Amino acid sequence: MPEMKFTDLVSIITPAYNSSAFIADAIESVLAQTYSNWEMHIVDDNSSDNTGEIVKAYKDSRIHFYRNEINEGASVSRNRALEAAKGRWIAFLDSDDWWAPDKLEKQIAFMLYNNYTFSYTEYVITDSSLQPVGIRVSGPKCITRKRMYDFCWPACVTVMYDQTVMGVQRIPCLRKNNDYAIWLSAVRFSNCYLCPYVLAKYRKRPDSISRVSKRTLIYHHYLLYKLGENRNTAESVALTARNIFWGVYKKIKYYNKER
Repeated sequence: MPEMKFTDLVSIITPAYNSSAFIADAIESVLAQTYSNWEMHIVDDNSSDNTGEIVKAYKDSRIHFYRNEINEGASVSRNRALEAAKGRWIAFLDSDDWWAPDKLEKQIAFMLYNNYTFSYTEYVITDSSLQPVGIRVSGPKCITRKRMYDFCWPACVTVMYDQTVMGVQRIPCLRKNNDYAIWLSAVRFSNCYLCPYVLAKYRKRPDSISRVSKRTLIYHHYLLYKLGENRNTAESVALTARNIFWGVYKKIKYYNKER
């Protein structure tokens, strides 16, 4: 990839809730970026731990901290951060995830070089200590609107879009899948393209894996289509079933085991 000069501001959207064990890793990964023109908007969703104290200990003027007066969910927190965002590029980093130091630099260069406005990257899955578990996740090279409805191919930690083209996307008030709701809205403006580098770590926490959580996830997919997309019941059920099928396909096709 040829050398390119770019200086546009990146706004990083980070909702947080009871993230004291993880949020320092996320912040440190942003501070280590080789691309330095960024602002980070962290919204604490009324945590009961010391998440806020950890964030406020960082004195970098590029880090902006907000606290919700009551617990309202990630969609409200992300919307609050999006409303404060001033950058051309909007990027997403949840409070328990991590970026490679060259994540912003490589992804922006990829988008500028190819004239893309919406992209995602490959990533690795880790345990709760950010140690890789041996799985690298990729995805389709180009996600059209239809393919985005098939499944939520991009991990939130990998996504970036150009808000000068797409505007600042607002999120429906959904407790789950609110990031997927953003992609479904953004893909109306542009296809989403895979930046073929492993540039992030997705932390898989043990307390999120259970049969109950899987059933709940299916239900929240239904709510995404029913409430977030204003689909009727039959359409919402059909889209949820299709999503389950493509979720299985993703694990077969795009989950790559590494030594």
